[in-house]
Amino acid sequence: MIDSQGFRANVGIILCNDRGQLLWARRIRQDAWQFPQGGIQRNESPEEAVYRELMEEVGLGPEDVEIIGCTRGWLRYRLPKRFIRRGSKPRCIGQKQRWFMLRLVGDENHVRLDASEKPEFEEWRWVNYWDPLAEIVFFKRRVYQLALTELAPLIVADAQLLSPPEELIKLHQSEQQAYAACRGQPRGRGQGHPSRRRRSVQGARS
Repeated sequence: MIDSQGFRANVGIILCNDRGQLLWARRIRQDAWQFPQGGIQRNESPEEAVYRELMEEVGLGPEDVEIIGCTRGWLRYRLPKRFIRRGSKPRCIGQKQRWFMLRLVGDENHVRLDASEKPEFEEWRWVNYWDPLAEIVFFKRRVYQLALTELAPLIVADAQLLSPPEELIKLHQSEQQAYAACRGQPRGRGQGHPSRRRRSVQGARS
């Protein structure tokens, strides 16, 4: 569903294990890692979308997980102009997302990346809590930072680890400034800048 501003309603899924690590997955035939996510269908609640996407993308059912929290409101990111489909109606300019924190209560061997006819991912691994901020494509980094920061108290026991490392914050700030400069915008208003490591962004709309 795309709202009147052009943002597609979407859920993001952060799945943790009993060690506080997060499931991190690589898109098929791409050097692009991300959390599972997907659009909310018409007449579907965000929670229903979470369970549907979880089964379609990583093969886990409701019995394998428990929802332990979600972000209070929508978090938005805009697509870079070159990734906006000009002829599509309605036009989608980005995502508005509700992010859910789930805990794996079943066996991790239940994870299956081929549970649907059109798999999204071909590899997955467990990563430390803040690691995704260093790997996610640049224009999603701000949303990832906001979601991880808001949801960290649900599973992070050490108060000193409730905020992302300073070097990752600086990375995001420098990308924002570089992207704003190349677009001729005032600093702080850009959407980020591609990191030096080349990554595919073909999965930006999922």
